Amino acid sequence: MRWWRPSFMNSAKISTALPAAAVTRFDSVPFPLLASGKVREIFDLGDALLLVASDRLSAFDVILPDGIPGKGIILTQMSNWWFAQTQHLIANHLLPDQAGEFARRGITDRDLQLRSMIVRKLTPLTIECVARGYLIGSGWSSYQKTGTVCGLRLPAGLRQADQLAAPIFTPTTKAPKGQHDEPIDDAQGAATIGAALYEKVKSLSLTLYQFGHDRAKKAGMILADTKFEFGTDAAGNLFLIDEVLTPDSSRYWPADSYTPGISPPSFDKQFVRDHLVALKWNQTPPAPRLPTEVITRTQEKYLAALRNLLG
Repeated sequence: MRWWRPSFMNSAKISTALPAAAVTRFDSVPFPLLASGKVREIFDLGDALLLVASDRLSAFDVILPDGIPGKGIILTQMSNWWFAQTQHLIANHLLPDQAGEFARRGITDRDLQLRSMIVRKLTPLTIECVARGYLIGSGWSSYQKTGTVCGLRLPAGLRQADQLAAPIFTPTTKAPKGQHDEPIDDAQGAATIGAALYEKVKSLSLTLYQFGHDRAKKAGMILADTKFEFGTDAAGNLFLIDEVLTPDSSRYWPADSYTPGISPPSFDKQFVRDHLVALKWNQTPPAPRLPTEVITRTQEKYLAALRNLLG
């Protein structure tokens, strides 16, 4: 059985595997570093890539000086669970036998294994694929100003956090680190990656969102919106890549306290954003340090989402 299947490790075991301090650097990984993002680092394995999730936390596209202990493990294990759940909808970037791949490449450190994926070498698409089922975040801000989200006209009179009549696809550019992603409409998306491929990822994103929404509902959560990333191989085959349906790439709300008209409590870093907004930080580096209480409560929110899904 593949090590990343849901039956391999439940949320209680993942909780006990979390480090006491945030892991934000990987100086001892013995492979060439190809790229370093806000959260993940990519190492070259020759015939594959090692994708490692740190405990770094970003807000407003700025990496904060304090990480969340074990966040990278939580994100990786939740992604792996969702990859297993969605592989009937689309192939993903994971190589099939992760335990065997770690052993073959001499990756024996347990913490590194739990926060890592060994994945195919693919070419990422140059857009980020966002699906929304509720009017919140940047979608709500855009709607208040123009009545539209990414060029899509929505009915008048909607409230913050209202469920939409049907999920919508609202892609963005994929900005370099330190810059902001920008919303684009269907015409811009099709011009960027080609009309046929754009329609394919649009359809897949909405299908994946609905699947995730239905599964989250069974776990007592509402999946308000989420971001997917896709990549292609040399033959043009499409794969789901990066992370999927995690609290970093998605907005989860507790279903039992959902009320339209307000911003619902969430299982993600919104708690950190609210703290930073209250400080009146100008959202440019350097970011302020986080109090211990904020770090602890944020970790609890990530763990709560994991427990709800995995049990």
